[in-house]
Formats: sequence, C-alpha cells, structure tokens
Amino acid sequence: MRRASLTLVLVLATACATNPVTGKRELSLMSEAQEIQIGQSQDAEVRRDMGVYRDPALQDYVSTIGLRLARASERPDLPWHFTVVDSPAVNAFALPGGYIYITRGIMPFLENEAQLAGVLGHEIGHVTARHASQQYSRATGAQLGLIFGSILLPQTRPLAQLGESGLGLLFLKYSRENEEQADGLGVKYASRTGWDPAGVPQMLTTLARIEEASDDKGVPNWLATHPAPEDRVQRVSAAVQQAEAGAQRFTVERDGYLRRIDGIVHGDNPDQGVVRGARFLHAGLRFAVDFPTGWEVNNGQTQVVAREPGGRTLLLLQMVDRPVGRTLQDVALRSMASAGLRASSGGTTALNGLDAFVGTYQGTLQNLGQVGVRGAHVLLDRTVFLLAGIAPFDEYTRAEPAFARTINSFKPISRAEAEAIAPNRVDLYTARAGDTWQSIAERHGHVVKPTTLAIMNGHAVTDQPRPGERIKIVVAG
Repeated sequence: MRRASLTLVLVLATACATNPVTGKRELSLMSEAQEIQIGQSQDAEVRRDMGVYRDPALQDYVSTIGLRLARASERPDLPWHFTVVDSPAVNAFALPGGYIYITRGIMPFLENEAQLAGVLGHEIGHVTARHASQQYSRATGAQLGLIFGSILLPQTRPLAQLGESGLGLLFLKYSRENEEQADGLGVKYASRTGWDPAGVPQMLTTLARIEEASDDKGVPNWLATHPAPEDRVQRVSAAVQQAEAGAQRFTVERDGYLRRIDGIVHGDNPDQGVVRGARFLHAGLRFAVDFPTGWEVNNGQTQVVAREPGGRTLLLLQMVDRPVGRTLQDVALRSMASAGLRASSGGTTALNGLDAFVGTYQGTLQNLGQVGVRGAHVLLDRTVFLLAGIAPFDEYTRAEPAFARTINSFKPISRAEAEAIAPNRVDLYTARAGDTWQSIAERHGHVVKPTTLAIMNGHAVTDQPRPGERIKIVVAG
C-alpha cells in the first residue's frame, strides 16, 4: 500500500523564453534548470507512489525507443527518462524536464512498435513545446497535478470521495491546442526516426473505441486527461500524409512488439488488490470480501466500490485513520459523524475472528440525498477498514440483507492464500476459422469482455478476428 502525498509550491520570477518548438518568444515562469529540478523531484514521487513495473527487459525496450525519439526532438540534451509504471490505467504522461511515463495498462492496447513510438512521441512533445512547464507555472502555489496511490489509502473523512473508481490519477490537463500540437510532434518524431507515423492516428482511434465502449465515462485514464481522440484523428492524418510523402519505408514492427508484451500483467496487481468475479482480495493486506453477485466492483485509488446494476445502492471499502488511544467504537462514531452520518444503533462484535464495530447510520450524502448506511469498522493488524453499504433512504430496507452478507464475508486470508493470488496476464493466440471475440472470451473464462479483446487487437467492436491472425488475449492468473 502506498501513500498519496505531493505538494509543490513554485516561487519563480517572470521571464520570457523562446519556445524550442515554435521559435516564438513567450511568457515563461520556469527556466530549463527548474524544469529539470521539478522532474527529478517528482520522479521520485511517481516511482514511490505508482511503482515501477518489474520487467527490466520491457523497461529497457521502452527506454531505447523513447531516447531515440527524444534525440530527434528540439530538446535532445534534456536528461530524458522513460518508465513503465505499474498501473492498470490506460495512460501516459510527462513531467517537466524530460520525464516520461507510460502505464503497463496501455501497452496491451497498442498494436505495434510504431504505435508505442506515437504515444511516447506525443508525451515528448508536451515537454519539448513546454506544455508541461506552462501548466505547472499556472499552478503556482497550488497542490500540483499528481495524486498517486493504490487501493485503500487512509481517509480522514470516510465517504468523502464516494463513488471514485479506477486508478484515481489527477493529471494536469492540457488545452486542445496543446494536445493537437503534441499529436503533430509525435508524428514528426516518429517519422524522423523511422517509425510509421500512422501509429499516432491508429492509437488515437483505439483510444476513441475504448471511450465509446466504456461503461464508466469517468475512468481516470487517457480519456479523462486528454481531449476526446476521435476528432483529433482527422487533423493529425494530414500531418501523417505529409510525413509519408516521398519518405522511405517506415518500421511498424508488430511481431517484435507482441513478443515484448507477451505475459504482461493485465488489470489489477495482487499487491494493490484484485477483483475476481464478485470477490475482492488483497494479497498485501491479506484479506478478502465478497460483494453481491452481479454487482460491478471497481478497485479505485482510495476505495473499492461495488454498485448495484441500474441503481444508486452501493458498497464501499476503504481504510480509516485510527488516532492513538482511540477505541474502535470511538473511531467508528467519530469518522461517520465527520461524513455527516449519525448512528441509530451499533455495537462491538467479532467478524471472522476480527474485532469490529457494526452500526446503522442515517444522514445526507452528496449526489445521493437522504441515505441509510450499514457500516462495519473492522480491525485487522492494527489497521481499521470501513466496509459500508449505502442506499437511498427509501431503498435501505430492501438492500440491508445484501449489506449484512457482504460485511459478514470480510475475513483475513493466510499467507499461503495471499501468495496464491496471481494476476491476469496477456497471452498470444492464433485465431482459427470460426473464432469470434465472444467465443475466445468464453474459452478463456471471460477474463475480459469480447469488446475489450476486439479493441486490444486494433479492431472495431463489430469486426471479428481473421483466421490465422496473431492476437492478444487475457488469461486468468
């Protein structure tokens, strides 16, 4: 488990500088030396709070491509660094000074090396055109853009981030003009270094398909931190045509790319908690909880949230701070009161051998109005977990039995059970005649949806795999 903490206050003198990409003089609150200093400082935070994906060969592969692109840019002498971070989100991002990050989550959705070069080139463009430093300059005096962490970071106010899902990364957002310029720079850097610049619109098309197929439009990945990709494809295609005019043959390199990502972790990492059907298991903290069958379970930055289909009833799991000397009952009542919930009943009990305080609460929550809550504060290895069922007040009686079953399912797991939790991984498969995305997903246990398999392999969701096509699938751990 990692803690999310990053605040940086910039006190800089106003100055003008020449933009390395445009050649124009523009207002700048940050020198190149300060860019590098910020990048170095926050790189340590990124590595600590997000984690570095443990595959040295893949790290070297991405770094080699990134450095080749960066040396063809307008700022080749920056201390460029490229890192694959251990996040399931579909994203990539840049810090000032030449620090570029790509999530392991985006890599299965890229089809070839040219598309990887397009993603890295796009992020390099944010640095070379000083978009990153400009955004940080605008944020002077504020808490800056990277709030990292994995599941279950302590919250002083439970329910304060109710309904959060996904990784929960808050990045600095760029303007549409900045994004389109970065698209164009990605095309330029890729074509200069021999990769097919068509990889840029191809990966934008894939991102648009992800957005269209997503059940959760609020997922905090590339789709939330970059403008909608579909209307950028047409604009960047003109730059691709210009780059291709009269050029020698470009490199795509699909087979080599597939070999590199064969076996990459897909989805949650057991150390950060994994969802298996309706069950949530956390190998690092060594516990399990069963949510109601059929509910959608999301492993977020600070909470696990399970939602009843089609309704506003939900269950959440998060950690709660326990001040020294406070009893479990005191922690429970104070923390729920801070969220605006008053107890109507409650008492200490034992849940599968663990000390707990289970209570019923009422109050008003943002976006839900008047609610009824069944909440358990459970003590596991000196850590307090809140597991709470929340329903609109007029639906609470119906939902309460499901809340009680989930609360009663919270239990510790043994070291052996924790070590047996394996992540889902990408595998390679050659499609056969008659295969469909549905049949392939069913054959491999429905680890991911058929639409996800189509998008992962560069297909529209209405397409089907071609016999003999080498495709990416996801297999259970």
